[in-house]
Amino acid sequence: RWRARRLAVRRHAVALRFRAAAAMSTLLVSRPQYAWLKELGLEEENDGVYDGRWGGGGEVSLEMGKIYVEGVGEVQEYVDVCDYAVGLSRMIGGPVLPSERPGHALIEQWNPVGLVGIITAFNFPVAVYGWNNAIALICGNKLSISYDLFTFVCVCVQLNRIVANVLGQNNLPGAICSMTCGGADIGSAIAKDERVDLVSFTGSTHVGKQVSLMVQERFGRQLLELGGNNAIVVFEDADLNLAVPSTVFAAVGTAGQRCTTTRRLMLHEGVHDAVVERLAKAYKQVRIGDPWDPSTLYGPLHTKQAVEQYLAAVEQAKQQGGTIICGGKVMDRPGNYVEPTIITGLAHNAAIVHTETFVPILYVLKFKTEEEAFSWNNEVKQGLSSSIFTKDLGRIFRWLGPKGSDCGIVNVNIPTSGAEIGGAFGGEKHTGGGRESGSDSWKQYMRRSTCTINYSKDLPLAQGIKFE
Repeated sequence: RWRARRLAVRRHAVALRFRAAAAMSTLLVSRPQYAWLKELGLEEENDGVYDGRWGGGGEVSLEMGKIYVEGVGEVQEYVDVCDYAVGLSRMIGGPVLPSERPGHALIEQWNPVGLVGIITAFNFPVAVYGWNNAIALICGNKLSISYDLFTFVCVCVQLNRIVANVLGQNNLPGAICSMTCGGADIGSAIAKDERVDLVSFTGSTHVGKQVSLMVQERFGRQLLELGGNNAIVVFEDADLNLAVPSTVFAAVGTAGQRCTTTRRLMLHEGVHDAVVERLAKAYKQVRIGDPWDPSTLYGPLHTKQAVEQYLAAVEQAKQQGGTIICGGKVMDRPGNYVEPTIITGLAHNAAIVHTETFVPILYVLKFKTEEEAFSWNNEVKQGLSSSIFTKDLGRIFRWLGPKGSDCGIVNVNIPTSGAEIGGAFGGEKHTGGGRESGSDSWKQYMRRSTCTINYSKDLPLAQGIKFE
């Protein structure tokens, strides 16, 4: 049965790869060096093939608002996780341990946890589902997935069709992966139901805390991937040609709606003014527009509520002493567009700086010493992602060590966003402590038993205890 499910995941990956690769082939088929594609019968338009406009990444872009290439990237991420999960399935199992008792053996046995309830987030409707779905399946589990009301077509319909088709091809019931689209009532039902053996929740810290309390009340298991008030720290010896574009990418990507978005930028006083000037120029060059336009780098916010949160945060920042360097306004165009914003002059411990707002606002702070910067990075309640830019090897290893960053993702000379599936993804403190993907991620979707086997005719006790 497990082999069948692993095969199903593999075929699932192939199906998704076909759709993603098809989008690429439409771009290549007209190039001379790829003339052989036409010899295979491919054209610019191919019946039944994902053409890069509808389905998969295109619908993620349409419904969520992120730019098209990011939507396609999400589908590719699901493909990659399926492949990764198949390989990971070969590693499932525990060791045979030596026993202190003669004629005995200890075995660490892993079994499926049972039913996994997955509550996803609007900003990564395909990727979050994929990370949980693929790995939970290769562990032999059943799944119940809940989506928010804003990603109905791309997730509840399209993914459900793909998964159901793959399961059916492998003579497995489609109910192994059941899907529901709804609001807080669905999420609460999953969290409270004792038949759900593991609840995996991705979303805000505020909602995650409520879900966690519901699960804890019934002593259930949980995997939480919550918010992140992430920081980039730029030291005086940093390569600014790396630091500046990295900050722009991580701060405005997905219009500031990634859990790994850079929200705080800490600049050494020696480079503060130069970096702010370069950032302001770069922000003005960010191409804002229709997410489906290939030239667009920055799209709209997800909802009107997010626009209101943006305006409230800008106002609070000004009241708390902040200066708007660029942005700060709602754009006069159809849709939920706001200007990507840079704010300086705030205290490192200002209330708004310590608040994660899921919008494209970057708070720039000026520091003097390494100790100060490390302390400021760690003083917020969340602990998801962090990064420093420096050439000092000693500082790099202090950053990675016990007195450095307290986050689950600790980077050097790269942005806070852009996590790879091969590494464990998740954070500490109010980020929830959960980890998705990574080398031992399968353990979260299984239960462990320690089995002692007596293959002798004697009955010795542990610790040398004897009853005479």
